[in-house]
Amino acid sequence: MVFSSKIFLFYFLPFTLAGYFLLRRWRRASNFFLMLMSLVFYAWGEPKFVFVIMLSIVANWLFGLWVDRVRGDRRKAKRVVALMCVCDLGLLGVYKYLGFFLRTWAGLTGQAVRIPDIALPIGISFFTFQAMSYVIDVYRGKGQVQRSLINVSLYISFFPQLIAGPIVRYQTVADEIMDRRETLEDFALGARRFMVGFCKKLILANQLGLLADSCYGLLGSGLSTANAWIGAAAYLMQVYYDFSGYSDMAIGLGRMFGFHFLENFDYPWLSRSVTEFWRRWHISMCTWFRDYLYFPLGGSRVKSKARLMFNLFMVWFCTGLWHGAAWTYVLWGVSFFVLQAFERETGLGKWMERHPFPGIPYALTLLVIVTVLIRSESIPAAGLFFKSMFGFGGAPWDAATGMFFKEYGAFLLAGVVCGLPAGRWLTEKARVPEWAVQWAGAAALAALMVVAVSYVVVVDYNPFIYFNF
Repeated sequence: MVFSSKIFLFYFLPFTLAGYFLLRRWRRASNFFLMLMSLVFYAWGEPKFVFVIMLSIVANWLFGLWVDRVRGDRRKAKRVVALMCVCDLGLLGVYKYLGFFLRTWAGLTGQAVRIPDIALPIGISFFTFQAMSYVIDVYRGKGQVQRSLINVSLYISFFPQLIAGPIVRYQTVADEIMDRRETLEDFALGARRFMVGFCKKLILANQLGLLADSCYGLLGSGLSTANAWIGAAAYLMQVYYDFSGYSDMAIGLGRMFGFHFLENFDYPWLSRSVTEFWRRWHISMCTWFRDYLYFPLGGSRVKSKARLMFNLFMVWFCTGLWHGAAWTYVLWGVSFFVLQAFERETGLGKWMERHPFPGIPYALTLLVIVTVLIRSESIPAAGLFFKSMFGFGGAPWDAATGMFFKEYGAFLLAGVVCGLPAGRWLTEKARVPEWAVQWAGAAALAALMVVAVSYVVVVDYNPFIYFNF
């Protein structure tokens, strides 16, 4: 089930809100109801996979109890955490990476290897990281152990952020699991945030996705240079509005139920370097890798530059692999390592961050180029696309270029403008009264919501591409 489906919007969400607020005075009962509805949400498309997440929940609940009991003995506690990592990453590895590793082995050795056909449980990368966060935070003393299996189940399976994030750290919501307040103000702000994300997804991400699909579909049949850049830029925008829209909806839904999740995006179009981009994009994932991988490896406190580069490489290699079980994703992650290492060692990143021009064009151009890797089916296909981008494929432009601008030009422009803090600029720079900006924004959002809901009712094209990651 996805947030932009009719079943979620018209049935699941109203029923869940009504049931929850009828039970909200009884915290244990309301938590149990939310946990139950979250499992229903997850099981809706593929019921068999609910047993995978239930196995993860029970295992990590036990690991949390175990590590809390032996926390006074640091050696034993570390062994428990290590065993937890093996189990959680092993489960993730079997479902997401076994086929990839076997295909790679077969390609390297030439041996005939039987590749098992294992379906990927949706959201397994996200709920695995959340489960690991729970045990590690209990071990570090950054959150109190939950002795109730229901509460651990709610934390890991809570439906707003279950299948595409943001990755909610246990320490962020540990207190709110049993001690939270639902207010009318929070509900209103959460509903508004949900509507913003809903419009991002239905109006921008879907239309930009159609444009990207059209451009990438021309590969091999004379893709022009202009169309290659249009398609690559449209895909980057599609990923942003697809994922940031989902994050907005998740944050909004969480707030409606009394949970306060951290922000996941911070206007990435304003990035002046690749390094700054990753401080603004998918913040929950970046801070997860920083706190649970980069810092344990030694971070930047290591004495040798070689070890620092190794630490950075491991983070970005794992980031690429976490996004997808294919060499295109690995190369995508390693490319960001190379770019950030170059910015760090040359000082270019800090220089660019002090200069909006050329910093912003520099960062966005590199992001458009690198993102081609995760849209391409293979590294050779990405190579063909790059040839077209840099003028070694088809013509500079063709008749399709004008057609794309005519049909999708407004969405491309909106993809740029809606990624900027326009409201803040109007109040701070143009001195427009804040009440006027708020009323205009509310009216525009209401109109856009009508359009977005109509898309849900009549349009079949409605993918959430970040589920693939």
